[in-house]
Amino acid sequence: MEIVYLRMKKSITLEKLQYVKLKDIAYTSAPSELKKQLEETPIYRITQKDNNIVIIDGFLIIDHLTKLWPNLEFQLIGPEQTIIRVEKQKKQTSVLVVSFVWLLLFIGTAMTIMNFHYDVSMQAVQQKLHYLLTGEHNDFPLWIQIPYSFGLGIGMLLYFNHWFKKRFNEEPSPLEIEIFNYQQDLDQYVRSYENKLK
Repeated sequence: MEIVYLRMKKSITLEKLQYVKLKDIAYTSAPSELKKQLEETPIYRITQKDNNIVIIDGFLIIDHLTKLWPNLEFQLIGPEQTIIRVEKQKKQTSVLVVSFVWLLLFIGTAMTIMNFHYDVSMQAVQQKLHYLLTGEHNDFPLWIQIPYSFGLGIGMLLYFNHWFKKRFNEEPSPLEIEIFNYQQDLDQYVRSYENKLK
């Protein structure tokens, strides 16, 4: 009896309602003449009632394939389920909405930075620093404040490792790691509560 190995994909995204074939949700290891036939095997039909998330369990896949190919032995390695996310057609984003959100974030960020500096008495610290270095009192030591402001912006760019679409190095930014961790937690939740076998 020939052995076919299946490795489920962790998650996939589809943009429309369609038939899901084996090649969409799993990697297969089988002789080449058999592999193409297996990969084209329809597994599931996504319908309107599925909403936006479908869980396909590896056990159901093996059960389905064994009925179609009784002379083959299927073995599952790796993840046990595939999460299918069905995305509705995206509407084009309005320039007005983007402008409003950008303005809101800009004002919010500016207020946050200003309130933080007020709370820690940043101006008094800079005046004191100016006095320690020059021996003179100055209410607005611009030679400290201007480089500090530029440094704050440059530091944020380096911290988030992005300048628009350009990356400074290959390391993920803290924001990307948080998004990744959030996605992992979300996938774990969905696997636990949306899978009909559990």
